[in-house]
Order: sequence, then structure tokens, then C-alpha cells
Amino acid sequence: MCTVSAISCIFHVSHQFVHKSEFQGNDNMQETESPELLPISEKPEFPRMFGLRQKFPASSGLNIVASIQSLFQDQPNLQQIKPGQQIAVAVGSRGITNLTVIVSTVLNMIKTQGAMPFIVAAMGSHGGGTEVGQREVLATYGITEERLGVPIRTSIEVSHLGATADGIEVNFSSDALSADGIIIINRVKPHTDFRGAIGSGIMKMMAIGLGKRKGAATCHAAASEFGHEHVIRTAGRKILESAPILGGIALLEDQQHQTARIEFLSPERIESAEEELLKEARALMPTLPFKEIDLLIVDQIGKNISGAGMDPNVIGRAVQGYAPSFVSFPDAPRIGRLFVRDLSSETHGNAVGIGLADFTTVRAVRGINKAVTYLNALTALTPQCAKIPVHFDSDREAIAGGLASLALKDIRRAKVVRILDTLSLEELQVSEAYIGELAGINNVSRTGDPCEMQFDSAGNLFPLAGGEISGD
Repeated sequence: MCTVSAISCIFHVSHQFVHKSEFQGNDNMQETESPELLPISEKPEFPRMFGLRQKFPASSGLNIVASIQSLFQDQPNLQQIKPGQQIAVAVGSRGITNLTVIVSTVLNMIKTQGAMPFIVAAMGSHGGGTEVGQREVLATYGITEERLGVPIRTSIEVSHLGATADGIEVNFSSDALSADGIIIINRVKPHTDFRGAIGSGIMKMMAIGLGKRKGAATCHAAASEFGHEHVIRTAGRKILESAPILGGIALLEDQQHQTARIEFLSPERIESAEEELLKEARALMPTLPFKEIDLLIVDQIGKNISGAGMDPNVIGRAVQGYAPSFVSFPDAPRIGRLFVRDLSSETHGNAVGIGLADFTTVRAVRGINKAVTYLNALTALTPQCAKIPVHFDSDREAIAGGLASLALKDIRRAKVVRILDTLSLEELQVSEAYIGELAGINNVSRTGDPCEMQFDSAGNLFPLAGGEISGD
């Protein structure tokens, strides 16, 4: 039986610990001191790890430019674009693969028809809900005026389009509404906050993304009463009745996070077609190969990776709260402890999702932009996602703390999995305890032999590269 003394043998806690909880004036987290946890052994005995590769079906090698050109040649709604018209192209805040190529090709096709396209930010409260912040988010993905040669409009002003039959007020980007036509570009995939026949896609971008900060807040508040799917559907229908929507360009990505399909959805098909595309998107989602994980190490989280920072469909933890003993998503594993090492650079300090972790690092906490994170979490009514976990100076300390908190009889036999992020599940590192399970899993292969976890002089793990660990 594991006792307090068993945990004490891993750490000595200094009695001189002082915690600073003040914030800087620029709304970033101030430098924070973690407990002075001093392993009795300079090299605590962690599980040995080895590289593992999941074998997903090969990407299709889709010709993106040709596919989009074909849409403009075949779709009546796109052929009706006339010279001189102003066409708004809605782009959001997710890290969609090939986004710059997709957007630039759409813009070029609009220009060939003599129209004048512009980009409108469609990301609700992301980017701090400000014009500057949303422009910065788009620039992260290469969506800039200099690169694409068109105006980018990020005003947070909205126009009121009326209300749904349930009394839900519908707001819509004034920039987009000023156009002669609107084309919405978004990836279709399961939503992070709910499970339904539709998820994240064109309908959601219309209702929440193009609703800007005000519309996003209204929709999320209404979802607490009517449910997300109902709100997205009814608000989306109201927008289709009132705004000059030409259609949506729906994207699907495969398990390697590569573009698998591009489809144009005319206004009358958006809602029904998204249901079918979501079924396909679910089948294409990568998953973790094990059902029981003692400690999951996630190298980075961010809004470019998932709306929840890390995808609840992968980790099995719901944005409204979780318990390690309860899995909220049927295809996800049971994860005892979850350690997030850092924030992605593309997330611009938005740490939504950090609250789904049990442990993190001081460097991740220092990277949090409090104002941006809190606005996003409160708009979505998910304050759980912004809670700051137990955090340590180094990865070594965080891993030791996570393993100690599991009350395992033999820490060396712990089931540990390490991933880059929840979009990147092809190359992993896993602990030696999984070797006996590999024979029953068809789509995995080892890429190395077990060896000790490798840390730098500061006690941090070396970068995850190709799923392999180099031994001493």
C-alpha cells in the first residue's frame, strides 16, 4: 500500500516556500515561484520510455489549388459573383493545415471574376476580442494584407439581425454584412464542448465566429439553456435568412492533420451537409492507442490546436469539469494525471485548456495572458478551462509530482504517454509498461528501445522528435 512516507521518499518540501500571486500591469502572469521540491535522488526512478508510431492511412495528397478552382467553375453560387462586387471571406482562429494556400486561392478566384475580396476575422472572442488581437491571430497563420494583397477587417462591431423563435438575439459582423456576398472557410470536426449531429464548422462560424465577441457571448449564454447544437442551428438559420451568404468552403483533415477533402456548401445545403461531413470527420480523427494512461504528458496546448487548448475528444476531459475516474468521451482513454509542459507560440498567451491539466510548469504559467484567457473562458462559460494547475520549475519535478500523486506501488511500472499535442498523435513516446499490450494493437510499431527519460541541465525534457528517444 502506498503511504505518505512513500511520497515523502520522492520529495523534500522546503519550509521556505513563498508564492507570488500578483499580476503584471500588462495582464500577463508574473514570474511565479513553485514549491522547492528537492528529489532525494538527483535522478528519480521514472519509467523507461520508447518511441511508438501509430500507422494511419496515407494522406490523399489532395491538390488544393485545383480543388478550389474546380469549385468556382462548377458551383452556381460562386459563378454568380459579378465584377465590382465586394466579397467577404471569413477566416477563423484555428491552426488549419494549408490555410494560407486555401485562402489565397479563394481570393484569387474571386479576383478572376472581377470582384473585390476582403478578409473578415470570424473568431468570436478570440484574440482578446479586440481588432488588434484578432489581426495578430490571423497573422500567425500567414493571413496578412501584405502577403495576400487584400484588406483584412477585424472590427468587433456587429449588427442585430433579430431573434430566433426561442428569443435568442442574433448578432453578425457588420464588416461581413456590408459585403455583396460572404464565403465562409472552416474545418468541420467534432466540437470540444458538446456531442451532436453538427459540431465545429460553417454553421458554428456563422453563429459564433462572425457574431464577434457580443454574438459569441449571447450564443454561449443561450446554450446553457437550450444546448449548443440547438443554438448554433437556430442562430445559423436566422443568419442564412438575413445575410448575403454565398456558401461555405468546408475542410476535412485526416489523422496526419493534412487536408483530406474540400467541399463547397451552398446556403441551402450547409446544415444538412455538415451532418454528413461530421460523420466523416469523426472517422478521420486520430486517437490515443491505449485505454488506460497513468500520466499523459502534453508538450503544448493552444487555440491553434483546439478550441479547448487540447481536444477533449482525445483526452476525455470535459471543459465543464472532469474527474480522472470518469471519461466524458466514449472513445477517449482514462487518464489518471495530465501534465502540460507549455503553451504554443501561436496561441498568443491564450491558455484556455490549462485547467484540464493536473500539472504544468512555471514557464507555461509565465506565458499566460490573463486578460485574453479569462475573456475567452468566461465568454464560453467554461471557467474550469482557465484554472491554473499545480506548477513546477522543471519537467522533472512535474513528472515526479504527477507520478507520486497516483499512489502507485511501483512508479517504474507506471503507464506514461507523451505527445506533442492533441492534433499530433502519429509519433508518441510511451513507457515500458505498455510493451505487453502492443501485440493486441494493429496500427502501432516501436521506433526504439526503452531507455531513461532524457532531461537537459535545467531538468526539462528534450524536444519530442520523431517519437524517438536517444539513450546515453
